[in-house]
Amino acid sequence: MQETTNALSKITIRLHWLIATLMIGLLGTGYYMETNGVYALYDWHKSFGVVVFIFAIWRIVWRIKKGWPSALSESNKFELIAAKVVHWLLITSTVLYPISGFMMSGAGGYGIPFFGMYLLPKLAKDDPLKSSELLGSISELGSALHGLMFWALVAIIALHIIGALKHHFIYKDGTIKRMLGR
Repeated sequence: MQETTNALSKITIRLHWLIATLMIGLLGTGYYMETNGVYALYDWHKSFGVVVFIFAIWRIVWRIKKGWPSALSESNKFELIAAKVVHWLLITSTVLYPISGFMMSGAGGYGIPFFGMYLLPKLAKDDPLKSSELLGSISELGSALHGLMFWALVAIIALHIIGALKHHFIYKDGTIKRMLGR
């Protein structure tokens, strides 16, 4: 189905909600793990991060192929620009956030697990690469980005939800219904 002003394809809708649910879930579990030191969840967190990355790439390719849907209501210029910025930040963060996690975990020697398998294996404690300055720098950069992006992403998601609610309750233009496939 071609994207139109009034309708979105089932793939667009499913990718949106799947990635949104996974990202919000990962943000919540990441915060919980970090705050409470619950290390048993890290492999699950990383595995679902890989899933987000795969679906985010698919979503970007799909968005390039189908284009961006048109706004359903007349908004002022500031709101249109803000919406575009928020959408671009969301779509790029769904790729960059997992990459920062891959950098942190993979270069830190912890590997990149994927539901019991390893896409990048853990480094043994005595592996000389474990003390590599380059890998350490990559891991530190990934860690810093992952931490900074957390709060930025929480704010961007909040803005996105506020915008959607404004469209639904103030503009009454069907934006949320369109995203639900109605």
